[in-house]
Amino acid sequence: MSQRSAPVRLTLSIPSFGPYFPAGRLHEVIDLAKEAEAAGVDTVIVPDHVVMSENTEAYAWGPFPFPIEVPWLEPLTVLAAIAGATSRLRLATGILIAPLRPAIVLAKTAATLDVLSQGRVELGVGVGWQREEFDAAGLDFDSRAQRLDDTLAACRALWTDSPASFTSETVSFEKIWCEPRPVQEGGLPVWFSGTLHKRNLRRIVSWGDGWIPIMTATLSDLREGSARLADAFAAAGRDVGALKVRGALEVALGADKRPDLEATLAGTADLVSAGATDVQLPMLAFVRKPEQQADFFAALAELWPKVRDAAR
Repeated sequence: MSQRSAPVRLTLSIPSFGPYFPAGRLHEVIDLAKEAEAAGVDTVIVPDHVVMSENTEAYAWGPFPFPIEVPWLEPLTVLAAIAGATSRLRLATGILIAPLRPAIVLAKTAATLDVLSQGRVELGVGVGWQREEFDAAGLDFDSRAQRLDDTLAACRALWTDSPASFTSETVSFEKIWCEPRPVQEGGLPVWFSGTLHKRNLRRIVSWGDGWIPIMTATLSDLREGSARLADAFAAAGRDVGALKVRGALEVALGADKRPDLEATLAGTADLVSAGATDVQLPMLAFVRKPEQQADFFAALAELWPKVRDAAR
């Protein structure tokens, strides 16, 4: 196993959506994040859907896992609330459907959150899969890839230049100020999700900091993609050591056929060996209701430091 200059980071996807919290208790996601921070989690991730339609057949990863009527809290708002309740925890979206948001609004909102959290924000972004979500926003679904490119390129300009000017196919502005700029130098870290095709590779090298492989990615996909990205970063004159890659931990089952946290975390070593700098743990595989959180976080606090140190 190659030696890393920094320890692998643990990211936890948390339920700011769906039926996990009983009616009237969605605000308890803030307390959940506080527990995660106390347990040693490095980053919490919240997902995004602005609206939902009954047409879920376009979801490419099997049956859509939640009823269409369940609530989805807006992710940047959730992270703002979590920021005020925590001090160390990094705050990430996964995945923010960036093309649904005007570039200047996204740049302002994300920069504001970064200032208020003192530099703890990371954006995981993607194009989205639900046509009706774009239709409801009055946007062309088929041009969402171009809008993603233009939106993040425009955000980079707004986060680094003052005044900023930018021209592209879908976003243009001239000599505008978008203050305050993020605390993090160069703007927020941006992670692009999806298959590492030619366009996504260019996105990450041009405007990004990290890659979130598609949900069905194998260990081989992660290894090959990490190597391609490292080569592309080097060719572009970017710091290869700054490249971030998030690997998803595969849920392992114990002898009782139930999800086994220790066995699942043991997969960290293989992900790190394949190039992952961060590993993502799916909380809902182990916790089905809030009353189970305390035991889950107590076990995680005991197990993770040993796994992290062994993976270096």
